[in-house]
Amino acid sequence: MTRGDLDGLRAQIARVQAGSRAPGAARREPSRTPEGRSTEEHMSRPGEGAGSTDDEAAPGSSDAARDPHSLARAIVLRQLENSPKTRRQLEVKLAERGCDPAVAAEVLDRLTQVGLVDDVAYAEMFVRAKQVTRGLSRQALTHELRRKGVADEVAAEVIGGVDSASDAERARDLVRARLPRLLGLERDVQIRRLSGLLARKGYPSGLVMRVVLEEVDALPEHRRD
Repeated sequence: MTRGDLDGLRAQIARVQAGSRAPGAARREPSRTPEGRSTEEHMSRPGEGAGSTDDEAAPGSSDAARDPHSLARAIVLRQLENSPKTRRQLEVKLAERGCDPAVAAEVLDRLTQVGLVDDVAYAEMFVRAKQVTRGLSRQALTHELRRKGVADEVAAEVIGGVDSASDAERARDLVRARLPRLLGLERDVQIRRLSGLLARKGYPSGLVMRVVLEEVDALPEHRRD
């Protein structure tokens, strides 16, 4: 994720926070847990979920102290200030802090409506960043998105927008960047190390061997007179 992406996200968060503090903002009645306790009691009991150690709620915020929706929203916004998150990642975080699932769903639905929780935008940012910084293949990107909770259909839509030819270009760039460190080694050693590099990035074996062999055999030390 670029600095611009994070700055844009934080600007959105600031607008949402400003709106929630506006005079006359709607208040919700506390939800109840199956045991009959109010959700904020459940979330504030020592040793349970988002207890007194919850640093996501702003100190001195009476709304967050009384309203479980405000507390859940504060947790989510603090998470998003650090970096974009998928809806699934935020659901897990809220569950860890003891948030009632119904409250979590309402808060996440609302933040989805205003564009702060957006798995498609997250996937697009993730793919763009990982292609640049790590040179991951489309297959590896799909696996990473699934691991982060992005739905398969969303991942397929985003990955589908990546030119398949660009996999070969990224693989070739990775090989060319590594080759100077392998000059003078036996040809088989060069091939083995470069193939391992591309395999770890998720590139298919056929593409790996084609790119590696072409680049290794193009080296002056392996050219035949």
